[in-house]
Amino acid sequence: MAKPAITIKDVAREAKVSVATVSRALNGHENVAEPVRQQVLEVARRLRYAPHAAARSLSSRSTQTIGLVLPDLHGEFFSELMRGIDSVARMHRWHLLVSSYHGDREQQGVALQAMRGRVDGLLVMSPYTADAGFLMDNLPPALPTVLINTPVVDGQYPAFGIDDHAGALAMTRYLLESGHRRIAFIAGPDGNHDAGERQRGFEDAMSASAAAEGRVLAGGFDEASGYAAGQALLREPRLPDAVFAANDMMALGCLYAFSQAGVRVPQQVALAGFDDIPLARFVHPSLTTMQVSIADLGGRATSHLLHLIDRDDASEGGAGTTLVPRLIVRDSTSRREVS
Repeated sequence: MAKPAITIKDVAREAKVSVATVSRALNGHENVAEPVRQQVLEVARRLRYAPHAAARSLSSRSTQTIGLVLPDLHGEFFSELMRGIDSVARMHRWHLLVSSYHGDREQQGVALQAMRGRVDGLLVMSPYTADAGFLMDNLPPALPTVLINTPVVDGQYPAFGIDDHAGALAMTRYLLESGHRRIAFIAGPDGNHDAGERQRGFEDAMSASAAAEGRVLAGGFDEASGYAAGQALLREPRLPDAVFAANDMMALGCLYAFSQAGVRVPQQVALAGFDDIPLARFVHPSLTTMQVSIADLGGRATSHLLHLIDRDDASEGGAGTTLVPRLIVRDSTSRREVS
């Protein structure tokens, strides 16, 4: 026998406040004390309460707003992602409500809970593998939701992502086929799904080449960590033939470290990245990279979410798209003669 749906009265009783207070807290009204708001949000999360869609539509029709919850807002990747999302949303005259949790799992839960009653659908990016169970516990079950680059494999929500493993495999093979044998890889953050898949692609390609020698340096998907990795390589007795950074921002940081030290790219060491952010083609030398249409990824996810909202369907179990990156060869790599 199915359990009865949790109602706003259940939340009010558990939180020991009135139904009106619960309503105000969940809908973001300012006339609720912050400790009370947090108490209500915590009880609603624990009970997995979601406002009844039909009742909400009777009282306020549609909010015409999409919620977007991201791990961060800094950097060209997120800028491009939001550009694609905003483009499709504006085309259909929808608004965006954006929140960032800065990689903090508890803040992610708060951000998701705060979206309840304010949006008609959710776009969520949660790339940290350890967050998957927590994420699923905090997603409003009746709210149409689309995941972006999120390693949730149960198929409950449509997921749009990138085939990071295939992209890294292709880049590493290109560097090997160009004659480079000693290749350093600047990895992304620990626990990040994209970073892990890109490192796995690099290691799979290197292990398949008997004559190749690879090493992995720590990175954090930002310019500073790429710069630090470049400095670490410069302190070694011998530079690698090539450096493959798990994203373009780290590749640009590494390029700056090499430039400061007078190391010529690609004459002395080849350099490649991943993502093809807009800046990649305008630096000198222009950056060889794996092209991911980040804006297109965001746009496709948004179009799919609007489709779900239009159908009043919370999920389509497993629907989504995985984009395969494309190798873009520019001036930062060159062919090396194999001795």
